[in-house]
Amino acid sequence: MRGIVWNGKEATVETDLTVRDIRAGEVRVRIEAAGLCHSDVSVLNGTIMFPPPVVLGHEGAGVVTQVAADVTNVKVGDHVVLSTLGNCGQCGACDRGKPTFCRQSLGKLSRPFCLGDQKVFQFANLGVFTEETVVKATQAIAIPDDVPLTSASLIGCGVLTGVGAVFNRAKVSHGESVVVIGVGGIGLNAIQGAALADALPVIAIDTNPTKETYAKAFGATHFLCPGPDDDVVEMVKEICPNGVDYVFECVGATPLIRAATDMLDWGGTVVMLGVPKMGSEASFVVNTMYNDKTIMGCRYGSARPQYDIPLMVRLYRQGRLKLDELVSATYDLADFQQALDELHEGRLARGVLTVQS
Repeated sequence: MRGIVWNGKEATVETDLTVRDIRAGEVRVRIEAAGLCHSDVSVLNGTIMFPPPVVLGHEGAGVVTQVAADVTNVKVGDHVVLSTLGNCGQCGACDRGKPTFCRQSLGKLSRPFCLGDQKVFQFANLGVFTEETVVKATQAIAIPDDVPLTSASLIGCGVLTGVGAVFNRAKVSHGESVVVIGVGGIGLNAIQGAALADALPVIAIDTNPTKETYAKAFGATHFLCPGPDDDVVEMVKEICPNGVDYVFECVGATPLIRAATDMLDWGGTVVMLGVPKMGSEASFVVNTMYNDKTIMGCRYGSARPQYDIPLMVRLYRQGRLKLDELVSATYDLADFQQALDELHEGRLARGVLTVQS
């Protein structure tokens, strides 16, 4: 079968991938659509260190083709959105509704694929840039068949991370002010999460002026496009003189994390969603933080996939959550490089790979 494999130097479309048989607690999924996320790019540029060779892709949806005998949450033929967590579902963290705290969901790198005789890792517990994958049953969440899989594929990372950060981690409330730095896939979902939470104002910031149309369409009330000599903090304070309640940093640039702390009102919170290079350090002026300001990390939108993915689908079916509008373009697996180029050019909200031949 086809799949995109990172060999440590380049990502290539391979045609002779295989995936092993399922084991207890696992399901096999035929991937129909997979979103191209900056985290995949981060493997290619070394921001995320992941051992090669690895099948890339961690934002996908498809159809269940096989289930282990002990699996009861999905059945063959179900349409599913896939979650990256791979949590165990049995530990204290999972039991109290905090699967992102599950120690089983990090660090256990599986190699269900083979390229010829060589075993190949799967990125982020999924590896969805291929025609089939094998995952834990806890990672497959059934959705109604009438939800387009191209749109649904984006729920599994971008939507859960952005909207989840607003709902689950920050818990933004009515009328609270929000800044979102970076209007990419995660940022757009933080914007629409803030709009769903009735935040006001919702200020989007990006250095690419073409992002304004996207930001406004997803719920931003203001768009700032700072130039190299502009003071972005002062630009925010022209709108909210005392600062804002929440800043979601979606770029992963340490100077922006520092700027985010300077944008806060008393009692305000920075939520870090962007991923800087491993080992990066950020700084802030300590005495500016004593007015009850907070800096939060946030993994995967503090998501509870078995609850949050069906919630996102319900919001979508009610016309309240934008999924179709996130899909800027679709590409065949063979056009992966074109999708990467257009992502780097800032032309996409999200590009989606249509995986089946």
